[in-house]
Amino acid sequence: MKTNCLPISFTAALMLAAASVFAAPAAGPGENMTFTLQIPAGNAYVLPDAEGADVSAEKGVTGWTNQHDRIAWYGQLKAKGPLRVALTLRLPAMATSRLKLTVAKQSRTAEATGAGGAPVTVDFGTVNVTSPGPYRFELEGRSKSGVTFGDLDSLDLGGPAAQGAHFSMAKTRGAPSVHLWYTVPKDTPVKWFYNEVTVRTDPLWSYYMACGFSRGYFGIQVNSPTERRIIFSVWDSGSEPVDRTKVAPDNRVQLLAKGPGVFAGSFGNEGTGGHSHLVYPWKTGHTYRFLVTAQPDGTHTIYSGYFYFPEQNRWGLIASFRAPKDGGYLKGLYSFNEDFNGANGEMRRRAEFGPQWIMTADGRWIELTTATFTHTADGKTERLDRGAGVIHGRFYLTNGGFVPLTTKYGDKFSRAASGKPPANIALP
Repeated sequence: MKTNCLPISFTAALMLAAASVFAAPAAGPGENMTFTLQIPAGNAYVLPDAEGADVSAEKGVTGWTNQHDRIAWYGQLKAKGPLRVALTLRLPAMATSRLKLTVAKQSRTAEATGAGGAPVTVDFGTVNVTSPGPYRFELEGRSKSGVTFGDLDSLDLGGPAAQGAHFSMAKTRGAPSVHLWYTVPKDTPVKWFYNEVTVRTDPLWSYYMACGFSRGYFGIQVNSPTERRIIFSVWDSGSEPVDRTKVAPDNRVQLLAKGPGVFAGSFGNEGTGGHSHLVYPWKTGHTYRFLVTAQPDGTHTIYSGYFYFPEQNRWGLIASFRAPKDGGYLKGLYSFNEDFNGANGEMRRRAEFGPQWIMTADGRWIELTTATFTHTADGKTERLDRGAGVIHGRFYLTNGGFVPLTTKYGDKFSRAASGKPPANIALP
């Protein structure tokens, strides 16, 4: 899997230089021996295989057996000076595990001995933090006498450099979802919504949504190292959040048509509705065009998603759904970035969007040039690595990477108008 760096490089900020392995030193005179901050192991990540061990809020890190996998925590240190570092973990009685921890270009090793599954503290001693900033705490397993290197409960920090430190304590590890809500002239009947997307980074389990509206969403997704998709979905009426079998027939959207090779079915667990996707090898750095149309049909609306296939130089239908208890045009137009798994929530996701255009019911093109930024609740205080802006005349969204950004919830952005409506839209 290819991942690309952003202009603000977290890797550069956190580069861990090669260092000799030291035994944990004793604390110096006047150093604070108390561990004042505990970061749950359930907030750590496994590198390079995101699924190389089990990580959960309830059990921390378990099943860590592979010496090639490392456990990493990410956070902001806001003070400099000595930093005391330790781990709380559990091992079977008399089992041993030798561990190496690296932070701030300094490595320390320590050995843990099991206490029959009771928590034990592994003290790595003190490292010196020379400047505030983002840091990665990386744990390696050097050797073990048992099956695992230990079940990890927490990373424990103390000393002057731990004062005011910020680590996410959210119950989930995913990067916060980020959105751009486009400003549409009031009372405009929107028949078409056109948008373009260029994905700049492509970690696994990313969804870059181009054309969102009050009844559905349309975009591209990274599902596995070998599979990518175009996804178009429309919500049912009603309020069932999970199980579509509980949705009454008169509240269900109906599939009317789908393009060649498109899978169509149902979805749940985020509301319910009709789902469609096409497995398609879209590429990072390439720009793709999306179009959603709305056709009122009595008390229903027919929503259709069209994708432009550049290699065929044509527009193609993904799917059309007839949505009940509607009868209106497109409303609530937006785009988003989503980390839908969380196991690699430390990775940066970034995409550029635009230009955005709408066509009114009477056939007029209107360009949308302003947008409002929002994020999910975990972006309020826990995950500050979320933002938006304008670059090269387009909006962008970014989430993940653990570099705090200054974009605030509700910030508004404007881009320069292109003045060029979409050309040659010949729909099948």
